[in-house]
Amino acid sequence: MSSVVSDIRPPLVMGNKTYHQITEDICSPTEELPNGKWVMLLLGALGLLAFGALALFVTIWFGIGSWYLNRTVGWGWDITNFVWWVGIGHAGTLISAILLLFRQKWRTGVNRAAEAMTIFAVICAALFPGIHMGRIWLAFFVFPYPNTRGPLWVNFNSPLLWDVFAISTYFTVSLLFWYMGLIPDFATIRDRAKGFRKRIYNFASFGWTGSAKHWQRWEAMALVLSGLATPLVLSVHTIVSFDFATSVVPGWHTTIFPPYFVAGAIFSGFAMVQTLMILTSIALPQLKDYITQQHIESMNKVIVLTGSIVGVAYLTELFIAWYSGYVYEQFAFYNRALGPYWWSYFAMMTCNVITPQFFWVKRLRRSVLVTFILSIVVNIGMWFERFVIIATTLHRDFLPSSWSYYSPSWVEVGVYLFTFGLFGVLYLIFMRVAPVVAIAEVKSILKSSGDQYCGENMHQHTTAEELSSEA
Repeated sequence: MSSVVSDIRPPLVMGNKTYHQITEDICSPTEELPNGKWVMLLLGALGLLAFGALALFVTIWFGIGSWYLNRTVGWGWDITNFVWWVGIGHAGTLISAILLLFRQKWRTGVNRAAEAMTIFAVICAALFPGIHMGRIWLAFFVFPYPNTRGPLWVNFNSPLLWDVFAISTYFTVSLLFWYMGLIPDFATIRDRAKGFRKRIYNFASFGWTGSAKHWQRWEAMALVLSGLATPLVLSVHTIVSFDFATSVVPGWHTTIFPPYFVAGAIFSGFAMVQTLMILTSIALPQLKDYITQQHIESMNKVIVLTGSIVGVAYLTELFIAWYSGYVYEQFAFYNRALGPYWWSYFAMMTCNVITPQFFWVKRLRRSVLVTFILSIVVNIGMWFERFVIIATTLHRDFLPSSWSYYSPSWVEVGVYLFTFGLFGVLYLIFMRVAPVVAIAEVKSILKSSGDQYCGENMHQHTTAEELSSEA
């Protein structure tokens, strides 16, 4: 008799693990002192945070006049970075929600970090609209609530207000989804902890006991939140695209923007998850057996798909601009490709259309080094996409006398680096206080996806009960 499930399906848990070893490996980063690699990453993130804090102070103290925005380009790096960070935040909920609904087992190794990435990326994105207002202390004006300001209310016809509702809803659901998944693992750490630390994790786990009723409600809530989060993945970046698509500016006023933005967001989000998971496995070597080549390959397949969709969208834009016969639309795309910002357009096309096609080669698709490099290249390309949409469309409008060339000031660059530092610090702290890989969910797939039960290196398991039954 054998307990082997499959000799074909690649394993998702390596190292011939037992249930106890899974608990030890995943809980140990929260219980031990940080290693040198983690400290180096934290120091780098704090350095970016400190420099960015200076730029943020200059922005708030002197106003956005410290940026190099002008009469023609009223949106620059800030809104570019806002859209980019919102896109980054998409893949976490997609991985957890959609793959849970489709019962994809490979999500278990990456979903926790991806969900955390969503929360931290949305926090970074929310910073930019606030400081772009010029008076960040008046940011509460964007919220519709009973007030004493007379007839001064937010404009419900404005896509910028739609952003507030969409992103706040998405953040709330994603936060609930992320924290709910952490509750069983917090209880596991609680049972291993002592003293004040035990009380903290007991409070965080809401008194979880692991009873059948608790698991039943936990699984039901996971499905409910997955069902809510899945349409949000599609709606949030659709609404972000309305910031542009509902305008009358040539190059923006197009119906392809909603699906185009959603595909691009998922594309960049999956690339960022790859970057984070590889850095996580380096900083926490205990997790290398739970972030396998199969996880990397599965995510790279999604990157190929979404990258191809984005490439088709680029070509569709060019075709529609030509086919429309509208000279201003044609000029907008001619100016993107051959105008002063030609370098950003070709960087966008190279990084987003050509680079993902390398993943058609299995050897490259399963390579950790190649994946790490190309995931960074993809996110650079997606940043250029947002920059091309904003800067190259605005810098030459209907009046040639108002044409200008936009480049960022050190303050704008510093604010962008501030968000990198903030994201890095939040994620690194998360790595030390919570399991980066879902303990309970990895255990649930061990008997079907552990390397001792499936794959080329499996070996037969014969239990004492089976020996006695055969005797």
